[in-house]
Amino acid sequence: MHVMKVKETASTYKAKSKPLTYQEYLKLPDDGQRYEVINGELIMTPSHLTIHQQISDEIFLKLGGYVKQKILGLIFHAPLAVDLSEKNVLQPDIIFIAKERQEIVTDKNISGAPALVVEILPPSTAYYNLFDKKELYEQFGVKEYWIVDPLRQWIEI
Repeated sequence: MHVMKVKETASTYKAKSKPLTYQEYLKLPDDGQRYEVINGELIMTPSHLTIHQQISDEIFLKLGGYVKQKILGLIFHAPLAVDLSEKNVLQPDIIFIAKERQEIVTDKNISGAPALVVEILPPSTAYYNLFDKKELYEQFGVKEYWIVDPLRQWIEI
């Protein structure tokens, strides 16, 4: 009878790191990457496809023109941090701040919930946009959230 040896292996245990805070987020190097903090976890968003930029520009120009004409508030586009809490700092593609809440606009970021957030889905972070971010925006009082999917050519509001 042949005796086989079994080597037991276990995947490496990785201790959960301490959640990243907004102050630590501010200390990240300016390396040209787009970072967000979702529930204390640092998420890097890779460079977007050209279709993403085209859609972002189109929405920003149309929405921005309307907002300006009607004097409704302020509109911004990425990269600009939206500080929802100490452990949730996001960079939506397009941000609308109603004029009655313009006090949340600071020199460095948006400190609070915008009236409207638009996220254009890149394939690499679609999960965060569809689930985690949607939940956070709702939790922190964003009134309207648009998810734009360039590949499927739809917008969820």
